[in-house]
Amino acid sequence: VQLAESGGGSVQAGGSLRLSCTASGDTYNGYCMGWFRQAPGKEREEVAVIDKDGSTTYADSVKGRFTISQDNAKNTLYLQMNSLKPEDTGMYYCAADPVVYLWYRVEQYSFWGQGTQVTVSS
Repeated sequence: VQLAESGGGSVQAGGSLRLSCTASGDTYNGYCMGWFRQAPGKEREEVAVIDKDGSTTYADSVKGRFTISQDNAKNTLYLQMNSLKPEDTGMYYCAADPVVYLWYRVEQYSFWGQGTQVTVSS
């Protein structure tokens, strides 16, 4: 499956952005889909995941502010980000795998997009 992110940009603290990830090349419903991010000089970290049954899990740092969702008809994954903070700055990646046991582990995902940059200024 091929993944392509969009929707990144620069916003002030407290603002909102919605990221999109469009999947192609395989049956979208057969994958667990996640969002990860990576700040300069730091390791890639988990943000949120949506499983094949639609259940969602979030990193503690984004709970209550970010919402992951999907539109199966459009083969598209979304990440609505509200109340953005400077520490949310980074490259955001979409990831997918047919089977994920530990959703927060980068190595669990076989497919990755190229990323979209999010910059939050104070």
